[in-house]
Amino acid sequence: MIEGRATFLRVGLLIVAGAAILIGLVWFLGGARISNGRVYESYFGESVQGLEVGVAVRYRGVVIGRVTDIGLVTAEYGGSDETKLDQATYRLVFVRYLVDPKRLGHMPDTATAVKLGLRSRLASAGLTGITYIELDFVDPDKNPIAPVPWTPVGEYVPSVPTTLSRVEDATKILIEKLNRIDIVLLSENANRLMADLDKLIGQAGDQLHAADLAGLAADLRETSVAVRGLANNPDIGRTLAGTAAATEKLTQAIAKLPPLILSAQGVTSRTGATVADTQQALVPLLRDLVATAAGLKEIMASLRRDPAQLLTGQPPPRQNGSGR
Repeated sequence: MIEGRATFLRVGLLIVAGAAILIGLVWFLGGARISNGRVYESYFGESVQGLEVGVAVRYRGVVIGRVTDIGLVTAEYGGSDETKLDQATYRLVFVRYLVDPKRLGHMPDTATAVKLGLRSRLASAGLTGITYIELDFVDPDKNPIAPVPWTPVGEYVPSVPTTLSRVEDATKILIEKLNRIDIVLLSENANRLMADLDKLIGQAGDQLHAADLAGLAADLRETSVAVRGLANNPDIGRTLAGTAAATEKLTQAIAKLPPLILSAQGVTSRTGATVADTQQALVPLLRDLVATAAGLKEIMASLRRDPAQLLTGQPPPRQNGSGR
């Protein structure tokens, strides 16, 4: 019985010693060797679970310091005024850490570095799950400086949320927006829209049926055939040809008038015999001119009385009591 207790005691001591060695190793690797340096301070609005005093402070993966203090802002800077809890800045967690200037090299002062985008964030050490402070430069326009109403103990370095925290915030905002959507009303509006579309399609179909497109196409074909038949009608061709011939004769006669007038003027000074010969030559020509003009006048009068014969080629119907 005693030997069993001794065995358990040795196992327990071994476990405690292993844990102490592990903590010491983490302390050593996490920057516990840094005993002096410059004190900085950051504030976080998210959980700092996993962050412990003594863990490393890194700049892009390089250990430059260690965490020295972690606490609540209300306990550090809140004082006795309970109304300050209503302010979001007093619900933050402060993290104070020590940074070795020798490991930073030639760097600008803290205020200038902060204006250029120096920020702190929580990071995880992968498989070990140890949380540490990561310093890096980010876009200062997208990550503005959050002012604090107190005087920090260390030099103030603003913080930025972790990627996981940003994803959680975006998810919460999305869920809130989805909760504000009235799914029932949206469904009802969609159903009314579909009903209106069906109604419009039905009305368009009725209008197409009422338009009788087949009958309209048949009428167009009949009209086309009728026009083609009129164009090929020989009577219309002959009527137009006769009109053209009469017009040609009239043009020729008119063209002959100027030289005849000149000849008549020259002949007036000649002898009476020459005048007689000229009159004999002029009389037939004038007779033809008169006949041509009369024929053209008759054609025009006929077309005026019955314009349809230009298309049909038929003479006008005789009237009762006409002298012709």
